[in-house]
Amino acid sequence: MANEKPNYYQQVYDVTRQIPYGKVSTYGAIANFLELGSARMVGWALNKSFSGGDAAVPAHRVVNRKGELSGRIHFPSPTMMQQLLENEGVIIENHTVQNFNQHFWDPTENI
Repeated sequence: MANEKPNYYQQVYDVTRQIPYGKVSTYGAIANFLELGSARMVGWALNKSFSGGDAAVPAHRVVNRKGELSGRIHFPSPTMMQQLLENEGVIIENHTVQNFNQHFWDPTENI
């Protein structure tokens, strides 16, 4: 059992935990890195991180390909995702990360 591969959700959580403070990644970038499924599947996995009680997964750092906080409705409050990112110095306007390229973290280049 020690060599058992983590399930898909756990793999998503492991990559998400690697996103540095003040940086964001995208559902698609994580899906491409894992080579297992789609951006939508990454979103489902991150949504489950809340119901599973795993607060150590920084799901607020994952946005859509345009830098929009599309997952914000799945947080305990609709403003929580933005608040968490702003606490890390990320500027959000109209539910979108400003200077997205400056804040983008690509797992294929960093893990």
